[in-house]
Amino acid sequence: MAETAARLGVDIGGTFTDIVLECGTGQFSSKILTTYSAPEDAIVEGIALTCRKAGISPSQITQIIHGTTLATNALIERQGAKTALITTQGFRDVIEMRTESRFEQYDLNLALPQPLLPRNRRYTLCERMDAQGRVLIPLDLAEVEALADELAEAEYESIAVGLLHSYLNDAHEKMIGEVLARRMPDAMISLSSDVSPQMREYERFNTTIANAYIKPLIKSYLGRLSGRLEAQGIGCPIFLMHSGGGIISLESASEYPVRLVESGPAGGAVFAADIAARHGLDKVLSFDMGGTTAKICLIRDFSPKTSRVFEVARSYRFKKGSGMPISIPVIDMVEIGAGGGSLAHVDVMNQIRVGPQSAGSEPGPACYGRGGDRPAVTDADLLLGRLDAENFAGGTIRLYPERSHKALASVLGEPLQMDATEAAFGLSEVVDENMANAARVHAIENGEDLSEYTMIAFGGAAPLHAARLCEKLGVDRCLVPKGAGVGSAIGFLRAPFSFEANRSVFMRLSQFDPAAVSCLFAEMEEEATSFVRSCDSTGEIRAEFKVYMRYAGQGWEIPVTLNPQQARAPDAETFAGLFERDYENLFGRSVEGMEVEVTVWSVNAFTAPAEVEPATPAVPRDRARPAAKRAVFDAALEQSCDAGVYARDAFTPGTHVPGPALITEDETTIVVASSRYAMALGDGCIDIRRAGHEQGAAGGVKAREVADG
Repeated sequence: MAETAARLGVDIGGTFTDIVLECGTGQFSSKILTTYSAPEDAIVEGIALTCRKAGISPSQITQIIHGTTLATNALIERQGAKTALITTQGFRDVIEMRTESRFEQYDLNLALPQPLLPRNRRYTLCERMDAQGRVLIPLDLAEVEALADELAEAEYESIAVGLLHSYLNDAHEKMIGEVLARRMPDAMISLSSDVSPQMREYERFNTTIANAYIKPLIKSYLGRLSGRLEAQGIGCPIFLMHSGGGIISLESASEYPVRLVESGPAGGAVFAADIAARHGLDKVLSFDMGGTTAKICLIRDFSPKTSRVFEVARSYRFKKGSGMPISIPVIDMVEIGAGGGSLAHVDVMNQIRVGPQSAGSEPGPACYGRGGDRPAVTDADLLLGRLDAENFAGGTIRLYPERSHKALASVLGEPLQMDATEAAFGLSEVVDENMANAARVHAIENGEDLSEYTMIAFGGAAPLHAARLCEKLGVDRCLVPKGAGVGSAIGFLRAPFSFEANRSVFMRLSQFDPAAVSCLFAEMEEEATSFVRSCDSTGEIRAEFKVYMRYAGQGWEIPVTLNPQQARAPDAETFAGLFERDYENLFGRSVEGMEVEVTVWSVNAFTAPAEVEPATPAVPRDRARPAAKRAVFDAALEQSCDAGVYARDAFTPGTHVPGPALITEDETTIVVASSRYAMALGDGCIDIRRAGHEQGAAGGVKAREVADG
């Protein structure tokens, strides 16, 4: 990239819209309250503000990379288009029957989530493919034309087409798509063989419906955004972050908007992986806490863990199985409703509960003074001394402590006979324990010990809670990177252009066909590479190959990574050896004498990453002098302590402070608990460690010795 390039990352969150600009003069950022009715308004305002900080004109921007929660929110809030499903006769109720599993089997009052489309919006056709992709019942075009006319009369905006076994033979879906395009030219069409060509019809149908449901909304938004930016003199290319941690074109995002679900959190994971690589950390716990949600992701060997299926809008205590399954490539993370705007209440058991409802930016937490009267996490942080009412968000938003006091006292304090400070402490402890528990479960599910991990905390609220989370999880070290408050937007600028192609072709290793496998991989590599090349016509493109394998009779698969040579010259013995190795690593042992089978094949093409520059080591030098003192409630000690207040931009490599301390910047505040100490590293990261543990970069100088100066 040329030195004159000015690249912009834009992340629309539930509360704030984050803007990051990287140009020849440095990195500049802004946080603007999200404008729900017209999200592009906040983007235009934020770009103008950030460009003024950088001293450049918006017309000088050369590339914009955008991530958004609009797709996720539309699914959660059920605010999508009027959508119909066309499926095979006899399979109309697949999305309502689900997998017939009870995610809370002892709850006698268990209520399963409602499908995205009610039964009267699900239509069938008399056609059928078998499990090998052969035609059993031919498609009658006259029946399709009659149904298309019926859908047109009902004024459907978007149509999802999901037929049985279409991932093996898409001929019938293509024929239906052609008829719909002729008879309903204004409707948007999503074919499951294009959106998610994978086995398991429940997940595939649901993914296709979700794509169709949000397609008109996202297409309209992206069109408006492009028009607004052009009106501001910004004519550069616009790309979108997708859930798998890569970048796709505006046109592809408009066609497959379901791939934008989780795009913001994916940017955060890419950001954390980049920091991990710079510091040589092979085991990292990424902790991203914004205004609406908290996201936790495990990063091994500088790469976030990925998955093929995840759930949106879990409705039952964040239980697996209680949400809407989406079958697309995604960075594997756990997400809970615990952000700065998450609202608290007292339940029927007289317990404090926090989230998943959020105050967002309209009206926002009570302290925003915009009409909110229920206490949020930000209200608790303010009363506990972690935030400065006069300098929140760089002084652009004034906070009102008296309104936080009133909301906490009335909603939590009165029912529980607590004063406002005690209620704030209770709220904060509940939300921190919710996040810690989510991290523990996620680690156990992946067979990991978090005590061996380093936390990387970012997002507007994460640095406020990271130290307490480390105490709860037994994590000794936490890095808060430069630009932590807008970490996801920075992650967009670090992400590669990428696209993952998947195919469901069932094959047992006893019937392994090397020629067919080579042809399959070559076809997918060409598809994925062509997709990436349409976004980046000059860069080097690499490919990553995976197969999803299981023992015969098992209900789910594990991913097995192949190198290019193993994919291009496949053999059953190599596949079996790789599978057994990965199976043993995950479950502790393999199973002797069992048949092994492959269900899904995957090729991810991506632009070659830039060379990572290692972070410069730092040693303790000067102890920082506080600009002020403030009483801060220390949760571990259950009492208020006098904490020094420091400006982050005054820190140079080696500057260190003992806890309790507050390190402030425009986008966030870092809380250093009494049990911790902090030191600035060479790349601007704040390194927070358990007091008493040796500081590796300091050549063995103990933390307490550092703190004592």
